[in-house]
Amino acid sequence: MKVAANAMDAIDSLTPYFVHLVVLYVSLVFIYLLYKYRSSDGDAPNLPPGRKGLPYIGETLDYVLASRWGTPEKFITDRTTKYSPDVFRTSLLGEDMAIFCGAAGNKFLFSGQNKYVTSWWPDSIKKALMDPDSVENSSKEESTKLRAYLPPFLKPESLQHYIPVMDTMAKEHLNQHWFPFDEVQVFPLSKKYTFALACRLFMSVTDPDEIENFAKPFALATAGLISVPIDLPGTTFNRAVKAGRQIRQQLLALIRKKKNEILEKRKTVASDLVDSMLMDGMTEVEIGNKIVGFFIASHDTTSTAITFLVSYLSDHPDVYNRVLQEQMEVIRWKEGRSRETLRWEDIQRMKYTWCVACEVMRLAPPANGSFREAITDFTYAGFTIPKGWKAFWTVHTTNKNPKYFPDPERFDPSRFEGDGPAPYTFVPFGGGPRMCPGKEYARLEILTFIHNLLTSYKWVKINPNEKISYIPSPIPEEGLPIKIQAILN
Repeated sequence: MKVAANAMDAIDSLTPYFVHLVVLYVSLVFIYLLYKYRSSDGDAPNLPPGRKGLPYIGETLDYVLASRWGTPEKFITDRTTKYSPDVFRTSLLGEDMAIFCGAAGNKFLFSGQNKYVTSWWPDSIKKALMDPDSVENSSKEESTKLRAYLPPFLKPESLQHYIPVMDTMAKEHLNQHWFPFDEVQVFPLSKKYTFALACRLFMSVTDPDEIENFAKPFALATAGLISVPIDLPGTTFNRAVKAGRQIRQQLLALIRKKKNEILEKRKTVASDLVDSMLMDGMTEVEIGNKIVGFFIASHDTTSTAITFLVSYLSDHPDVYNRVLQEQMEVIRWKEGRSRETLRWEDIQRMKYTWCVACEVMRLAPPANGSFREAITDFTYAGFTIPKGWKAFWTVHTTNKNPKYFPDPERFDPSRFEGDGPAPYTFVPFGGGPRMCPGKEYARLEILTFIHNLLTSYKWVKINPNEKISYIPSPIPEEGLPIKIQAILN
């Protein structure tokens, strides 16, 4: 027993040293991995200047915090000042990334599509909203198929037929959700309108309860689009993944129902976008993925543009009066032709109103930018971008850059009159082969809604100093509450 006790004493005496050795070993391994992480590009001395930040997380938290504080451009300008005004490196969403800056950077990425870069979606977007078995991170084939399909639906000759529907729905929405009240919140109501319109045009869904069943999980899913993809209970990303799964299930049920209706009724004329895709032979999963993409492009960004257009018009009475005058002239023009609803030619007369909308989107951009992936090694501004690296263009390198927009914080719609800004300096819808195909759809939706709002109501902001956060689009933290008063025509 004495021998055993002595042995145990010896082991106890060695235990602290053993623990210290384990801690030392783990620490050395961590330091080594961190060193490897920071020096893994040592063989490529011409990489853009910049920093990776923390392992895996990179500088994602810096970007998110700058956005939450309402200054997403600060993340960009701090780094262009410190590293390079042309391109700098960072690590976002777990990926090595090159941020292309300025008009030249925009032009290079837009014109280099499928030559140097291709489309890429972060894991957070793919896992939250797309079917994980049908969409790859980099999918040139998916992008090509999507764009090959979009033009018939979004060509001006097709969109002309939707203007009366947009006009009627805008009137109904205002009468139901604005007119009965003295105070309203613009942001949630604009989202309600744009979502209902998308449901009507894309899927022929008009029942308010059915629309709400789609809207609730969609809001949760989009909240996690640009987040660190850590799928743990309670995280924004986890909630987004669960909501995305629910959306896909609801969409597949609707698509199958419409597919059966086409077969049973032998329909040959499509009544909406889903019908068109079914008749073109697309699979149910493909259609679900496309519809989700259409909702992101047509709903979230457009409702943001409408919200801030209302806000800026309230702040600038002179601009408000000129826009109102233009819209009243449209009414007189329309009534002179004995028409009740707006038509294509009416929208074309809203030139100044669209200049105002563009200036709003410059100062409060509905979308930050878009991602790409390098499909080959290439050189830009003297720096090497390796194959597999991700690239990002963002409106925050140009929109408030005094090089392109003198006195950039000043609200001045005249910047967009005449020839407007220089090419590639104002790109709210992207550019090149990857320009947002819904640009014209968004223009019609924004102008139709503002026409009906301006000619029916006048308003004033309740809190002129309301804080704005970017999550990832700009969001008024109180929903932009306003006092409204109907205009008696």
